[in-house]
Amino acid sequence: MDKNKRFLFTSESVAEGHPDKLADRISDTVLDAILKDDPMGRVACETFVTTGMAFVAGEITTKTYVEIPDVVRGVIRDVGYDDPMAGYDYQSVAVLTAIQEQSPDIAQGVDGTGLHKEQGAGDQGLMFGYATKETPEYMPMPICFAHKLTERLGLIRKKKTVDWLWPDGKSQVTIDYKGEEPQRIEAVVIAAQHKPHVDRKTLVEGIRKHVIEAVLPKDMIDDKTKIYINETGLFVIGGPRGDTGLTGRKIIVDTYGGVGSHGGGAFSGKDPSKVDRSASYAARHIAKNVVAAGLAERCEVQVAYAIGVAKPVSMMIDTFETNKIPEAKIEKAVDKVFDMRPRAIIERLDLLRPIYALTSAYGHFGRNLPEFTWEKTDKVDELKDICKV
Repeated sequence: MDKNKRFLFTSESVAEGHPDKLADRISDTVLDAILKDDPMGRVACETFVTTGMAFVAGEITTKTYVEIPDVVRGVIRDVGYDDPMAGYDYQSVAVLTAIQEQSPDIAQGVDGTGLHKEQGAGDQGLMFGYATKETPEYMPMPICFAHKLTERLGLIRKKKTVDWLWPDGKSQVTIDYKGEEPQRIEAVVIAAQHKPHVDRKTLVEGIRKHVIEAVLPKDMIDDKTKIYINETGLFVIGGPRGDTGLTGRKIIVDTYGGVGSHGGGAFSGKDPSKVDRSASYAARHIAKNVVAAGLAERCEVQVAYAIGVAKPVSMMIDTFETNKIPEAKIEKAVDKVFDMRPRAIIERLDLLRPIYALTSAYGHFGRNLPEFTWEKTDKVDELKDICKV
């Protein structure tokens, strides 16, 4: 890339009370409830939420029992829909379920009882992982800042810093780049669901003070930065009453904000035998360790699978010409350090645990929580040693 080229790049995030994120949270909490007692359970759980209703469907094979309506109501309550005035609440919502077992034709490929005698991929597909040096989180700056804003919205609501927020909301951040270097924040957009009693002046000033100024670096904001807060004038009707929500509809929010590539597969509600989820986590683990090891300033990893087959059909590493050593050398080191067969990924990242509700809002990547093993830079020394860096 031309080091002097100026361009703008925008990413968005959505709050945990956004209808799509509420659906993701329900699906992942059902998954967690099953993995807690049955780590080998197979789960593909989809949730649909709309006014007065939550519908959970999918394929689940397990030795345990989960009372799904109780799980659903608990999630809705914990997210913050506990006030009937918001138009959606955990006590009055109707919960419907339609669950069946995983197809035995697919199961034999995953369990290693089919044509191949080891755990194969749960489906065909392609997955991507990405990392960049532009933030301490090894994430693109626009999505990193956007997540921090929506997370802050949730925090000030739960801590009752203000008394006029409801759970739905969105953020959007535009960064002005010169070459690959972030220069300044061009624009910030916040849409926050609020209670009817708050006046616009109080809301705008409160969000500026408690969200934007509390999160974004002062040296990235200047007098040309544009800030938009609740620009329709009202955002009282929100959540599932304002819009239907569906599991897996915020895949760019979940990943890198539109930077790099996306294979198209969603994560939430899927146990780690589904490579849509586990291989995407493993690809991020690779990309982050490559960048943290100083082998490149940016790295994108693609991996692809055939259903029922353990070994990937392809793997690609692209460092966007930021590599410090030949890419072929990086690829050989990655191949030696990271076993990308599904069972190896699951064991390496310890994925058969009930950790997935945590991933359902504010991104699956760039958050250094102890449960997020794919964020560890634990392979840096090994990569450096092999590459003689």
